[in-house]
Amino acid sequence: MSNIKITNNIRKFRFFADEMTQQQLADLTGVTRQTIVAIENGKYFPTLELAFKISKVFKTSLEEVFTFEDGSPIQQEKPEKN
Repeated sequence: MSNIKITNNIRKFRFFADEMTQQQLADLTGVTRQTIVAIENGKYFPTLELAFKISKVFKTSLEEVFTFEDGSPIQQEKPEKN
């Protein structure tokens, strides 16, 4: 079973964007309102393209809108010695 968790702040960003409706966001990103509802509720993970479109609508970074957690520690690669 996967420990991957993707959360989002779409609802918050819609609120601060003059209380943008789900339909307005859907129209601006080229998807249905139901898709936006499913993403907000964590029932559907957007494609990378759609995630970038959503962040562009809110004029913010992808990381501000979406958070990715996979449950494993981050390992940095060590530089190779020449």
